[in-house]
This record gives sequence, C-alpha cells and structure tokens, in this order.
Amino acid sequence: MTSSKRILVTGATGYIASRLIPQLLERGYPVCALARQPQRLKSRRWFSQVEMTEGDVMKPATLKPALEGVHTAYYLIHNMSSGHGYTERELDAARNFVQVAEAAGVSHIIYLGGLADEEQHIAPHMRSRIETGATLRQGSVPVTEFRAGVVVGSGSISFEMIRFMTELFPVIPAPVWVKSKSQPIATQNVIDYLLAALSNHDGQGQVFEIGGPDISTYKDLMLYYARIRGHKRSFLLLPYVPVWFMAFGIGLTTPVPRPIAYALVGGLSSDSVVIHDTARKIYPEVNLVDFESATKEALTRLHPLKIERVWESESDSDFGSLPADNTTNRVVKDFRSLFNTQT
Repeated sequence: MTSSKRILVTGATGYIASRLIPQLLERGYPVCALARQPQRLKSRRWFSQVEMTEGDVMKPATLKPALEGVHTAYYLIHNMSSGHGYTERELDAARNFVQVAEAAGVSHIIYLGGLADEEQHIAPHMRSRIETGATLRQGSVPVTEFRAGVVVGSGSISFEMIRFMTELFPVIPAPVWVKSKSQPIATQNVIDYLLAALSNHDGQGQVFEIGGPDISTYKDLMLYYARIRGHKRSFLLLPYVPVWFMAFGIGLTTPVPRPIAYALVGGLSSDSVVIHDTARKIYPEVNLVDFESATKEALTRLHPLKIERVWESESDSDFGSLPADNTTNRVVKDFRSLFNTQT
C-alpha cells in the first residue's frame, strides 16, 4: 500500500518514534522526521528513507519547513530530561506546535500522553502529559490523544526501569507506592493504536485511555518479570522514601538519567489504569498482548546492541555509550556481562 499523505513524526530520536517510523514506511507513507539533532539518527536503517528535518518545538520558526504539506503529525515529545521547569516548557512547546500546524493546514494531530485519573491527585509529570494534550486540542486541528502507562518493550524507559531494578537487587528497596495499580501495554499495541488512528477517523477529536489486558501493582510487575527470568525476588517496603532519593538511586544504578527518573518515580504514587475503555470499541482491530507475552518478546532483544534508544536526551545516555559516572559505568558493565552470558 502506498499513500500520498505526508506524515510528520516528531521526537524522532525517542523510543516510540523509533518503532513507529519503520512501520509507517512499510505501509507506504512518505515520512518526515523532526529532531533537534538529526545526525544522531544516521545509524538507523530507515534514515535514508525519510525526510529528516532539524527543528525544535521551542523555536516555532524551525517548525515551518517540517509541517509544510503534512497531512498528519505525530506529537511524541516530552521535556522530562530538561529538569526543573519542564512542565511549563512542555505547554509552551505544545502551543508553538499547534499554532504552526494550523498555519500549515495540517489535518490531524496524533498525540501520545500519559495514563492517569486527572480527577485525582497525580504527579506533575502525569499532570503535564494531560495538560499537553489539552493544549494541543485548543487549536483548530483535530487531535486524537492516546494515554498509556507502562509500555512493555525493550528500550521503553518504564520497562527498562522495572528490568534493571529487578535484575540488580535480590531484595528490592521500594516505597509503599509500588502497591499502586498499573495496566501495562505492549509496545506493539501502542504502535497499533497510533497506526489505526491514521485510517480510522472515528477517533478524531477524542481522548483514549489504552492499556493491555492485565491490571497489576508495580510490585507484581517486578515479580512477574523476575519469575519469567527465573529469579527469586522479595521487597523491602519502606514507609516513606523521598522522590529525590529514589531518583538518585535509580540514576546511580541504571542508565536512566536522574531528571527522568525523578519524573517517573513521582508517577508511582497514583494508579495508572484504564477507566474509560472506549479505545477497544473504536479500534477493535487492535489485538492486545498480555504482560507476560510482551515481556518475553522484549527479552529476545536484551543484548545491548539490540536495544533501541531508550529516551531522547541531548546527553550521551543511550545503551550504546555508558554514562560518564564511574560507579554507574561499573554497574552497567556488570549488567551487560550478566546478559552477555545469558542471552
């Protein structure tokens, strides 16, 4: 199948974009990819098949060339790695994008946000994801918004946090927040929804909560992962652990940068489950994959050379290059050695 509809994928150096772009190309869509540093994508197999555009959502003038002639734009951008004040920057970025998209005559915006009950007290990271979607919808371009929680796939930052913590600690220190509920979704199912929204127009202008068939606590997700790997794990539940301390520990023992860890850990304090299951009715073509199957598929990609980039960051924080901190280097090197002998 070929299509004349030009598709823009923002956040092209990010994880979801790295999985979405090849599948768009397979379906015959002409794809333009937007990134602040396009040269970082030269090693991608699909690099020569897409139109690469250098741009920054914080600089509206740079968006005009990318959005010209675009039918549908995927908004896959977050600013968690930029640290303090990122929530304000996310809203500014969304305003910039929708204004330029309107002027360019874009027909449709597809946005991937975070899954949380906006009526409850939720972490700033999750609130920002919801407010970003609301900001995009303030424009005249129809928006389809998907809200996802833990995305299960090799390279997904939420899954990699679960994986690293479970692999590294026989007794996992954790706050009581790990008893919060989650409804994880396989990476491929996220991509399935994003692709379905291109041809199924019934979802335009709507917000969809998406999740897999399983609802579990974060603690149980780690235990399920451990069982699949053949590990025995237990938990040391602590009555109160400051978010900054958890983020510091994750930043020290995993490749996840501390600013991102800080934002994500804060999200554990509330449930992340589907309340309104309208996505299943509008997009029945999506066949949901359970957590165990998604995890086993992710484990087939465990060798560091097979892992996609985990997060977008201006720093050198992918799995191909170790972080600069010597302690973290040692931990990650040991972790790689573990998998090199078991995969």
